[in-house]
Amino acid sequence: MASLAAAELLALRNRVPVPAVRVNEAAVATAFVSERHLRIAGRAPTSFAPLSGFWQAADGWVRTHANYPHHRARLLSALDIADTGGDQVLVGVLSKELASRPAGEVQETVYAAGGLAVAVASAPAAAGPALVETRHVGQSSPRLLAPASVPAQDVRVLDLTRVLAGPVATRTLALLGADVLRVDAPQLPEDPDTHTDTGMGKRSTLLDLSSPGDRHAFEDLLSQADVVVTGYRPGALDRHGLTPDVLMDRYPGLIVAQLCAWEWSGTWAERRGFDSLVQAGTGIAAIEATADGRPGVLPAQALDHGTGYLLAAAVLRALSDRQTAGGGRHLRLSLAGTASWLLHDIHPTSGQGEADLYDPRSWLTETESPYGLLRHALAPVHYDGAPANWNRAPTQWGTDLPNWA
Repeated sequence: MASLAAAELLALRNRVPVPAVRVNEAAVATAFVSERHLRIAGRAPTSFAPLSGFWQAADGWVRTHANYPHHRARLLSALDIADTGGDQVLVGVLSKELASRPAGEVQETVYAAGGLAVAVASAPAAAGPALVETRHVGQSSPRLLAPASVPAQDVRVLDLTRVLAGPVATRTLALLGADVLRVDAPQLPEDPDTHTDTGMGKRSTLLDLSSPGDRHAFEDLLSQADVVVTGYRPGALDRHGLTPDVLMDRYPGLIVAQLCAWEWSGTWAERRGFDSLVQAGTGIAAIEATADGRPGVLPAQALDHGTGYLLAAAVLRALSDRQTAGGGRHLRLSLAGTASWLLHDIHPTSGQGEADLYDPRSWLTETESPYGLLRHALAPVHYDGAPANWNRAPTQWGTDLPNWA
């Protein structure tokens, strides 16, 4: 979908036929586990933290996520576990504590403390659609995109996303020529290995929106942006006056793309979440369970990567629509929506695919970076004449100036 949307936008800008599109399954399979193939100066990135994973509860299973220090601290605090003795000791303490509590109680107790734990659903659950789009017609015409050599050339993307799905989307837009500037709050550092994997082609800056000076810099960026991509919980940015309606009223023609874990309304809308937790909460973990009943996982973080490419495709299509009809667009996607799509709306095909037996080395390359030599996956997005690799390595997190290239 992202490849086709990219080819269509390029053809529209240049007023030529749509170039041929063919996506290689082996390239997709490699890119969907890009974090596993990444090597940073020869070092493999860190994986899940010791306190993240599946745990037996009193009446089922629960999945925790404690990769970030603040989530780890909230998990332990919620369960009245003292942070002493090191992670290996705490694994045993946590396991014993969780085994004494019902999974639903653990989920709600940890959530109330701002931590991350989800009771493993025993069967697939339905969710809303993978993509919801709203058109917003502004009073002024948007900046039309001129003929270009790549689809998103001269498109300015303000990237307010973290971890994986959102950064995969903006990484894809950067591949296709967009000027992508990621903005983070200085008090919420990103995992450096994750940033290295998803930062290809982008720049990264730090702004505290509560600081007048930083807010002024942010508003200047916003006033010149074509696309704003957010990956925070619904309502998390409202206190900064960054609701989609406000943004599109102020900047007609702006494309606002939002990503969340669970849903956009309802009891779970404001909950934090990651791919692993959504797999657990939507029934995927139960489907992938081993013979002894232990919950399992998909062979890739497919909700993150899949939603990322869907989001990139939606933004590219919105740019095409804006080019022809004007007006802004409000796009909303969720990991749970993608999970529902995989569970209920996609039917497996018979036969052997290209990715069943393949050598991933054909879809890996090396790039020098401020972190050292990177071995990384190539992008799977392809059409005739598509760029094979990003035009820049990831910059170090938070070290770029808050301005457009």
